[in-house]
Amino acid sequence: MIVFVRFNLGPGVPVELQEEASVAQLKEVVGSQQGVRPERLKVLFAGRELQSTATLQGCDLPEQSTVHVVLPPSGASFQRLMQEHRAEDGEEEQEQGSLTRLDLSSSRLPANSEGGEGRAEGESLKEVQAGAHSIGCDDSLIKEVHHFRILGDEQYGRYLQYGAEECLLTTGGMMCPSPGCGAGLLPPDGRRKLECDRRLGCGFVFCRLCRGEYHEGACQAVTAPPTGEAAQGFVVGEEASLMGRWEPASLLVIAESTRPCPTCSVPVERNGGCMHMHCPLCKAEWCWLCGVPWNRECMGNHWFS
Repeated sequence: MIVFVRFNLGPGVPVELQEEASVAQLKEVVGSQQGVRPERLKVLFAGRELQSTATLQGCDLPEQSTVHVVLPPSGASFQRLMQEHRAEDGEEEQEQGSLTRLDLSSSRLPANSEGGEGRAEGESLKEVQAGAHSIGCDDSLIKEVHHFRILGDEQYGRYLQYGAEECLLTTGGMMCPSPGCGAGLLPPDGRRKLECDRRLGCGFVFCRLCRGEYHEGACQAVTAPPTGEAAQGFVVGEEASLMGRWEPASLLVIAESTRPCPTCSVPVERNGGCMHMHCPLCKAEWCWLCGVPWNRECMGNHWFS
């Protein structure tokens, strides 16, 4: 008779045997073809394992049937160790499960094994809570604060700059609004006239409210502030002049599409939604229409206007 053999889910290979041949003889043929020991092979048919002492005819194996011959992994599972232990004691080998019940015991520890250093212990499963137990190694945190150096010198420099600016802005400071400067300032509260420190920046004198050149009276339309060098009478190069032409247009777009936060005066853009605004810098809540801190009157009159 001819039997199609699929070794480890490979393609079916025809094997010719006698009808009275045993399963052990089938293992010997497949073992010689695949170069493995026959006693390590398992023959599966119709969801069950065929014992080596059984005959093909006794297993109701019709002509041109397909059987699966598998080679178990070298690592013995706990279930297999128990089977070998029972076999040594003369006990009957445990019945194998079907193909639909996969043996995953090789991927878990036996019940009597010792866990690792990071195991969670408790008298009952109720004491083990998800996310409440550390399973990592001790002292596994990265202590080096400059580990971002792996980004390269340029990216690391930008990381330091952005980190310093974020720290400055969140503590109530501000950046010099003069183009090309951006020095960090910590001005005193309530002072409207501010000057960029010449030791760090350009010396530009500006209004705290509108970020423009300092002026008396109410703030007017936003205009491009001159740089510190321009205020001192230096000649501006052609390339810098071409780039400077974009400043008025940029400031005009900012003035038309944003409104200043009533707390920190940072420009905030509204892109749909209600009138309840949250300043991304100082976290203040204010009304887009009124320009004042958010209150119950704004909530009732024009929350969704």
